[in-house]
Amino acid sequence: MIIDHLFFAGINTLLAWSVYVVLLSGSLSFAQGAFMALGCYCAGVLTVKLGWPLLPASVMAGIFSAAVAFLVGYPTVKLKGIYFILVTLGVTVCVRVLLENFKFIGGVGGFGGMKGADVYSVAIALVVVGALLYYFSLSSWQRICDAVREDELVAASMGINVVVVKLLTIAMGGFIAGVAGSLYGHYMNFVRPENFDVLLSIYVVLYVVLGGVNNMWGPLLGAFVMTLLPEYFRVLAEWRPSVFGLSILLILLFRPQGILQFRMGTVQKKGAIES
Repeated sequence: MIIDHLFFAGINTLLAWSVYVVLLSGSLSFAQGAFMALGCYCAGVLTVKLGWPLLPASVMAGIFSAAVAFLVGYPTVKLKGIYFILVTLGVTVCVRVLLENFKFIGGVGGFGGMKGADVYSVAIALVVVGALLYYFSLSSWQRICDAVREDELVAASMGINVVVVKLLTIAMGGFIAGVAGSLYGHYMNFVRPENFDVLLSIYVVLYVVLGGVNNMWGPLLGAFVMTLLPEYFRVLAEWRPSVFGLSILLILLFRPQGILQFRMGTVQKKGAIES
């Protein structure tokens, strides 16, 4: 049982990191559940129907999800705030409807036969993605994203292509979500489109908000807390949902910027851009 919980905590961490990457350039995406679904089904087709090994199938699933994320982001990346959020929510709904109507991959009935992933697979993915994000936080690319997030006009005046930066972070988020979807499907062995609804994307954003948006460790902590904490509340029986909800409210009340609030990278305060 604890292995299952750790696996799902790892998957949720990957999804939270996929949101965090997009947030680096100042956009909030609620489409990560959709990109996860695309990665899951893409890898499933490659392994079940074409006989691919899990590793290359997972990488290809990430690339496929990244490509779709890029295509979705290209016409919408200039939208601000609530308008971009609404578009990403719409993408999640559209992807679920499409999956339900493709009989080739099971439609509403679901798609099965996937296997090969375990807790060690997700642990390796966490190490690789975490190492890349940490390296990213120390690179000049982090400073570019900080500049775009803090003030797009100033960033553009400095010669930064704001649209390209945003599209690349959206694609990176799609890639991470696609890999998470591949591992999820090959651990569950059977999935349905309803496993990737809007509520999943909302939960993923909540992981990031609770953990903290200023560093890569915040989403990791938020995902593990939100995944494991409800299990410890099982002893409370029917009081479990109320106590869990109250815990979230207390965190948001006393730590509105997340549990981990320290800032990674070179920008230490709003508006400060260091070379």
